[in-house]
Amino acid sequence: MRKYETLLLFSPELTSDNLQEILDTLKGIIEREGGVTETLDDWGMRDLAYMVRKQVRGHYIRLEYSLPPAGVAELERIVRITDGILKFVTVKLADKIAA
Repeated sequence: MRKYETLLLFSPELTSDNLQEILDTLKGIIEREGGVTETLDDWGMRDLAYMVRKQVRGHYIRLEYSLPPAGVAELERIVRITDGILKFVTVKLADKIAA
């Protein structure tokens, strides 16, 4: 397993219930693929440097997790088709984690 970080930009129009539902779904996918969610940082609502899908504000959440590489592809596939997520970026933090 490798350690990854995904930064998600959510639409400001999402309610807190909808946001929590999406996050629960993403955590469920990580667990289903054999991974572990380590950190979930809520950065809150911020102004964007430029408009994204006609939005000038967005809700940022940073998700840190350990997951096999095949699981990351599945997670990103779900993120791409989820309504309410404007943008995302995934970064590999470590090649191997201590068992």
